[in-house]
Amino acid sequence: MKKTLKTLALVLALVMAFGCFGATAFAADDLIFTTGGSAGTYYAFGGVLAQKVGELTDTTVTAVTSDGSKANIEALEMGDADIAFVQSDVMAYGYNGERLFEEAYADFSTVAAMYMEQVQIVTLDPDIKSVADLEGKSVSIGAAGSGVYFNAIDILGAYDLTEDDIKAEFKSFDESTEALQDGSIDAAFIVAGAPTNAVTSLAAQNDVYLVNLDDEHIDKLTESSPYYSKNVISKDAYGTEEDVTTVAIGAVVIANDSVSEDDVYNFVSTVFENLDDLAHDKASELSLEFASSVTSVPYHPGAAKYFAEKDIEVPVKEAE
Repeated sequence: MKKTLKTLALVLALVMAFGCFGATAFAADDLIFTTGGSAGTYYAFGGVLAQKVGELTDTTVTAVTSDGSKANIEALEMGDADIAFVQSDVMAYGYNGERLFEEAYADFSTVAAMYMEQVQIVTLDPDIKSVADLEGKSVSIGAAGSGVYFNAIDILGAYDLTEDDIKAEFKSFDESTEALQDGSIDAAFIVAGAPTNAVTSLAAQNDVYLVNLDDEHIDKLTESSPYYSKNVISKDAYGTEEDVTTVAIGAVVIANDSVSEDDVYNFVSTVFENLDDLAHDKASELSLEFASSVTSVPYHPGAAKYFAEKDIEVPVKEAE
């Protein structure tokens, strides 16, 4: 069954890949890299990483769209994907069987932490200046069952609000920005590295505002949920009048434990040895220090091999 599902995923991936990169010949044992929605950073950056690994090694990687972190972990578990982008908090939920997951999915390991992704509360209403101002408003809190949903619930909770205190809508990034554009919602939670394509497109036609989080409520949030950290989105990201203070979580690449050590080594080494040649803004945010900082899920042996060459020790997933 897994083989059938993965074969179907590969066929779909090839169709998408042809559209994104032209008619390219892929090997039958491609690594399927499940990323995120087509308007998000995961998919755009994932395509760049996949292409570079394929150019420089004999490991071929095909980046495909997905419904985000939870779906990506489930795809690994089902055998429909080999590597995936995930939020650091959702990764921990999946590994431990918490919140989004009724059971633990422990058959994956860390490849590398890539960059921080900000919780962006986006609105076209200049009167929405605080999370408290979302009370009674129509707000997209991410696709149903997504990591964004729990980020939204966590931040609302820090301001003593719940899902019942807003008019909750469950929309993807694209759907959220379209709904903001047509006025059917007042604000949207979008969790991705800024600038995010969906928000950039919205800002090209509208005055976009991002909601600031204050230090008091950030401290309250990080005390109860330590995987968040204070972060600042530059005013240059979307042309806002000022920098915006928010919180962020890590964007991490994980791999199924069944992926070979050589393939994961090829992926990690290619990315971090060619940072200047990666055609995406996020490449400038990558560092070996951050890449090796994950503690919640052990690293794949292929990743650990590369970090050891750089005199960096990481916790390694033991073979069963």
